[in-house]
Amino acid sequence: MLKLFAPRTALRASARSGAPIPAFRPSAFPLTCNAAFRRGYASEAEERDLIVIGGGVAGYVAAIKAGQAGLKVSCIEKRATLGGTCLNVGCIPSKSLLNNTHLYHQILHDTKNRGIVVDGVHMDIAQLMKAKETSVSGLTKGIEFLFKKNNVEWVKGTGAFADEHTVDVNLVEGGERSLRGKNIIVATGSEATPFPGLTIDEEKVITSTGAIALKEVPKKMVVIGGGIIGLEMGSVWSRLGAEVTVVEYLGQIGGPGMDAEVAKATQKLLAKQGMKFKLNTKVTSGDDSSASVKINVEAAKGGKEETLDADVVLVAIGRRPYTAGLGFENIGLEVDERGRLIIDQEYRTKIPHIRVIGDCTFGPMLAHKAEEEAVAAVEYITKGYGHVNYNAIPSVMYTHPEVAWVGQNEQELQKEGVKYKVGTFPFSANSRAKTNLDTEGFVKFLSDAETDRILGVHIVGPNAGEMIAEGTLALEYGASCEDVARTSHAHPTLSEAFKEAAMATYDKAIHF
Repeated sequence: MLKLFAPRTALRASARSGAPIPAFRPSAFPLTCNAAFRRGYASEAEERDLIVIGGGVAGYVAAIKAGQAGLKVSCIEKRATLGGTCLNVGCIPSKSLLNNTHLYHQILHDTKNRGIVVDGVHMDIAQLMKAKETSVSGLTKGIEFLFKKNNVEWVKGTGAFADEHTVDVNLVEGGERSLRGKNIIVATGSEATPFPGLTIDEEKVITSTGAIALKEVPKKMVVIGGGIIGLEMGSVWSRLGAEVTVVEYLGQIGGPGMDAEVAKATQKLLAKQGMKFKLNTKVTSGDDSSASVKINVEAAKGGKEETLDADVVLVAIGRRPYTAGLGFENIGLEVDERGRLIIDQEYRTKIPHIRVIGDCTFGPMLAHKAEEEAVAAVEYITKGYGHVNYNAIPSVMYTHPEVAWVGQNEQELQKEGVKYKVGTFPFSANSRAKTNLDTEGFVKFLSDAETDRILGVHIVGPNAGEMIAEGTLALEYGASCEDVARTSHAHPTLSEAFKEAAMATYDKAIHF
């Protein structure tokens, strides 16, 4: 085999240099070798209206949208299933674990008051993971079906730019293909940011990928990073019995987008569930050379060092664009200091027919943001116009209670010097929340002090992830708090808390 493939490399070199290529007689080789040669040799570039690099949320949505518009589309994805990080090892499997562990935790701690007596409850970790995989499998196969329905070709492999219009693909099954695209969309997503000094093995030192696949409940877990991913995954294993300690450099959990009042309330609620927090704390070093992992921490501004022992350490300090091996240097595409590909307002790079969407460029690393960009980018290609309102992109944390927000928070408004009003309404005063025995949290509105226009909506409480859609729609249409308050909301529903919070902002709530 080595002797067979050496001449193939030489042939490619001759082709690139323009030197004459010696005649080649396939009949000189046995049939099996002949087949191997054909698999290994790159075919002539195949023309496409659109090539999408990446089959994650941004990529597959772009491919389907373009297919619906009648474009000839190829989507390059190396993973064995479509859907990228979100569907395979991120959003979807984590929500399965969050939902099912919440049910388990509720049965253990919250059924007696409801008149439900349960004995002998235990968690079957293997079945928990099987339920997760069933959800993932169904959704990823659904995308594959949609590709076929919309005539999108899935090219299974890794793509790299050969020139401004050509993408060479190393096929998963062996060999190469070259695709030539009139338009190209890069949607390669992101990867977990590693922590210096700790080796990710997805067993002792894990990212979110390892956090959804642990085979047993650790006794002690340290989460480095108090953002959404760290809190969600920490919450899963805390419910199952792990002693979870969250170490966060900032003075609040949830990341910079979460409203400070909401973050403080959420931390108290999670602490009641057993999670521990070390805020304003930095990790100075870690040692994973023994059976357990030792994490050294100290105050963010400096101080006495402390050592934390853990069976498992979850590194959740954020994500970074995944662009390795794409051959951007071959065509001169530019990245910023954070590795994000530089684009204009129409998602175009310096090469106009090459566009970038999703996690590998600017903006929040959210699946729904990536979807919106995918639709807009294809519309720019097919119609000449597209639109995404980045001021109306919701965020959700799927702990219990859930946390959701859209628009600006108080800290941002204060920094900008905007005069605003605040209105809140607690779920403890909501009739449906009371009947559900799930009354923790509140809805908070922020509005312009003069015009009453809604500037931000923040929710911590039951069903927050669904309820925030109403806030996003209101923000998109430039609604006022009075617009929301004068809209009839069904009774009894949790959404009445949303209506009453709007009333509290421009006038007074009725039930509180």
